[in-house]
Amino acid sequence: MTVSFLIPTWNRRDLLESALASVLVQSRPPHQILVVDNGSQDGSEEAARAAGARVLQLGSNRGFSFAVNRGLEAACGDAVAVINNDVQLAPDWTEKLSAALRNDDCWFAIGKLLDATNPGRIDGVGDAVSRGGAGCRLGHARPDGPWFNRSRRTYFPSATAVLARREFFTRVGAFEEAFFAYLEDVDLGLRAALLGLGGVYVPEALAYHRGSSTVGPWSPDHVEWMSRNQLLLLAKFYPLGLLARFWRPVAAAQLLWAAMAIRRKRGRAYARGLCQGLIAAAALRRASSRWRADGQRLAEVLVSSEREVACFEQATGWDPYWRWYFRLAPAPPETQP
Repeated sequence: MTVSFLIPTWNRRDLLESALASVLVQSRPPHQILVVDNGSQDGSEEAARAAGARVLQLGSNRGFSFAVNRGLEAACGDAVAVINNDVQLAPDWTEKLSAALRNDDCWFAIGKLLDATNPGRIDGVGDAVSRGGAGCRLGHARPDGPWFNRSRRTYFPSATAVLARREFFTRVGAFEEAFFAYLEDVDLGLRAALLGLGGVYVPEALAYHRGSSTVGPWSPDHVEWMSRNQLLLLAKFYPLGLLARFWRPVAAAQLLWAAMAIRRKRGRAYARGLCQGLIAAAALRRASSRWRADGQRLAEVLVSSEREVACFEQATGWDPYWRWYFRLAPAPPETQP
């Protein structure tokens, strides 16, 4: 199996150089390295070429989803590894995940992401989504431990670092460019779940992530894009009947996110994202009717994924957001906080 590496980037040459260095020392050498540059002004293009990568220069920041999609069009490997520019891979990352893809029912594989600034702490072990449409980075900020060493099936290919068959994107489709950045992998995972194309979490495949290094955690852009994209997820996937059925978790997710943004003095960014989401929702909804054709299947996916969130939170310590979410929109009794 040949592997094309795809790294979208926007400035932060130092991070890109580290990511490329970790790709070049993989025990399973890359077949192709593609760096998609969103108009960097710090010499990132030169650094990528010096590492032997092919650079696709976009000229301006077109967003994460747009950049990855241009890379997918140029990829020629049997499988495609999508990694952020702020990720460093363990030398056997490709080898471990490639082994998982040998199974016929495995369309993608993700590994354990550790915090690059504190490797004893989890950055994420995959994604999930609640009935309310809020994404969850499973295990984020928890101390590493036995709970995170269990392999499991998943439908959500975290775009921070994932290895997928090229055919996976042919079947599921490319990243949703309306999202620009954030939650585009949750969108992809919902499509994968509706089509029954699952993957696997391989805890032995390690990578190290400096989260939100390009934009910054809780920056105005981050809050704005997240606020918009949460609404776009609802618009794209939820039939009206399901919105009515899940009104309570949807309301809880939106109110809690607004409260978090306001608490961090990002109320204006939240309001901008909310307005943008409301404006863009109608067009996206019209273009995405196929994904709302089976509301019952989507409900099953959301309930199952939310239970996974509750199980992780219960086992590793409740994050305040999720504690309040499950109080406002109770989960099944066995997973209540």
